Amino acid sequence: MNTPESASEPDAVICSAKGCRAPAVWVLAWNNPKIHTPERRKTWLACEEHRGYLSDFLGVRGFLKDVVPLEEWASAADR
Repeated sequence: MNTPESASEPDAVICSAKGCRAPAVWVLAWNNPKIHTPERRKTWLACEEHRGYLSDFLGVRGFLKDVVPLEEWASAADR
């Protein structure tokens, strides 16, 4: 189980929000169409608290492509 203490572990996945050390539970897939090919996906990670903020930040710029639970994203990558 992810706990705030686990964020200090080397393999812990933490939120991409500035200064946040909470475990990530969401993957925000995005790309900047001015510099990335359409199929390219960059990722930010988000905790529950910062999911909306980070999604809004990417969304108003037209960059946000998908928001997926981290477990789902990880299982898709393992296939």
